[in-house]
Amino acid sequence: MTPDSWQVYLLECADGTLYCGITCDMERRLAQHNGAAPGGARYTRGRRPVRLLASRACSCKADALRLECAIKAKPRHAKITFLLEGEKKQC
Repeated sequence: MTPDSWQVYLLECADGTLYCGITCDMERRLAQHNGAAPGGARYTRGRRPVRLLASRACSCKADALRLECAIKAKPRHAKITFLLEGEKKQC
């Protein structure tokens, strides 16, 4: 992955819920969601710890945002399947 590439990721929270987002730095973003670094989403703050289920690299932010939107529109079981099936694909 190049430094400028974007990733769409799917997290599982401690309460079993899912969170989808985008980032350029997965390690930093995961640390933020788990409270080890400042930042992170309000949604995940009360649902720690979170774990990374899957991610997919995208070539630009626009592609990542489109994929994130598509994932968020799907029901829970389809979100996991959709991202895991395409895990090794590029956007």
